[in-house]
Amino acid sequence: MPFDFLDPVEQEIVEFVSSLSLQHIGAKVTLHTEDFSPDLDTTKIAILGIPENRGAEFAEKEIDLLLFRKEFYKLYTGNWDCKITDLGNIRLGDALSDTYFAIKEVTSALLKKNITLIVIGGSQDLTYPLYRAYDNLDKMVNLVSVDSKFDFGTSNLPMSMDSYLTKIVMEQPNNLHNYSNLGYQTYFASQEEIDLMDKMFFEPYRLGEIAADISITEPVLRDADIVSVDLTSIQSAYTGNFYKFVPNGFTGKEICAVSRYAGISDRVSVFGVFNQEGDLRSEAVLQAQIVWYFIEGYTYRYNEYPIKDLSNHTKYIVTFEDDEDMVFYKSEFSQRWWMQIPIDLNVKNKLNKFALLPCREGEYQEATRGNYPERWWKEQKKVHSIQ
Repeated sequence: MPFDFLDPVEQEIVEFVSSLSLQHIGAKVTLHTEDFSPDLDTTKIAILGIPENRGAEFAEKEIDLLLFRKEFYKLYTGNWDCKITDLGNIRLGDALSDTYFAIKEVTSALLKKNITLIVIGGSQDLTYPLYRAYDNLDKMVNLVSVDSKFDFGTSNLPMSMDSYLTKIVMEQPNNLHNYSNLGYQTYFASQEEIDLMDKMFFEPYRLGEIAADISITEPVLRDADIVSVDLTSIQSAYTGNFYKFVPNGFTGKEICAVSRYAGISDRVSVFGVFNQEGDLRSEAVLQAQIVWYFIEGYTYRYNEYPIKDLSNHTKYIVTFEDDEDMVFYKSEFSQRWWMQIPIDLNVKNKLNKFALLPCREGEYQEATRGNYPERWWKEQKKVHSIQ
């Protein structure tokens, strides 16, 4: 069924790939062409182009995915052992809602086959149909956006790249368990939005916090299902996008580190890069490297999620003055940490799988000093409010 909504890869890309050596990525990716539909049963990672821009403020600009594909396919592979398939592009509908429907159907079909999806898209509102694709999977969804602002907007206006989060939060069925923002800049966020993030126990991280220690993003991304990257969160000096000038933002190195953390996450099943300017080679080069690092991370996944057996984890118990215990686990395999969230597992709901929250060793050290980590407090309040 997915191929019913897809246009194959352009012939220009097929010819370009045929000119590459066997060491290049293009020579190792299976392409959906006019004459060939790939076998999805053996695919581990799928690349999907969505040149849809009607939800953008720069809707008149066409999205050129040829540039991305050429820059990506001429890169060399790492030590990768996973089948990658380029599905081509979503066929755009007569209305934006038609494109949303196609995205949802294609993504849902891929998720059911346990295929990790990489989306190279137009405007960031495409995150919404990607989120809706999880509706039939009977699970709560964690969404992480890499963005300089919170994309809340007025609910009675048409959804756009700047307001898609409002629709995700308010629309039923509401399968959103947690939303995290990586890299927001305070002068782009109203106090009302910041208060709303706090009220809903969401997790915003300022750009300065992340620049000081990029590793704080790892446990957040480890707990994500969808990662949505806004290219306008990256400095214009690295993207070449001066149509929407960005003096402050992630550097090229930082965004690639974030992408690699997302790839390593056993849980991330959709990774999207959005809001490209249109036809910039410099931006396509950076997009290609962002995707390269995601796949590089994917190949080093530890396959520790969901955690079903704690026998290979060291258990740490911290007792507080009120005699309440806080439990941590450290994987003997990956050396990564988790903290246990008290949940009534006798209550039948979708939250049973959230009993362990990814964390860093620093949060364990904070607990040993008698302080409950902030992320532990937020998660516990959120879970209890749902139960």
